[in-house]
Amino acid sequence: MREEINSCDCNELHPELISEAKNTMPQEEMLYDLAELFKVFGDTTRVKILYALFSSEMCVCDIADLLGMTHSAISHQLRVLKQARLVKFRKEGKTVFYSLDDSHISQIFDCGLHHIEETYKR
Repeated sequence: MREEINSCDCNELHPELISEAKNTMPQEEMLYDLAELFKVFGDTTRVKILYALFSSEMCVCDIADLLGMTHSAISHQLRVLKQARLVKFRKEGKTVFYSLDDSHISQIFDCGLHHIEETYKR
C-alpha cells in the first residue's frame, strides 16, 4: 500500500521555525561529508562486511569465505570502507586483519536497524 504524502496548502511562513532550523544546521561541508558517509552504507556487500567485523577482526580470506565472494571483490570494498575511515587494519606477518575503526559505526548500525525494525511493526 502506497502512502500519500500530504502537502501544506498555506502560503504563510513560520520565521521562528526557519530560524531555529538554520541555527542548528551543520556547515555545508559537514553535510556533504555526512551524505558521502551514507553513500558508503548504500552497498549491501559493505554492510555485510561491517556486520562481520562487529564480532571480531578478520582477514580478507575470512570475509571472502563468509560472504562467498572473491578476495578481489572483498579487497575492493575494504578499500572503500578504509577511505571512509570505517575500518582500520593491522598486519601480522603476511596477514592483514581488518576491524571497525571505532564504536560509532556499531551505534550508527544499531540506530538504523532499530528504525527498520520499527517499520516492520507498523
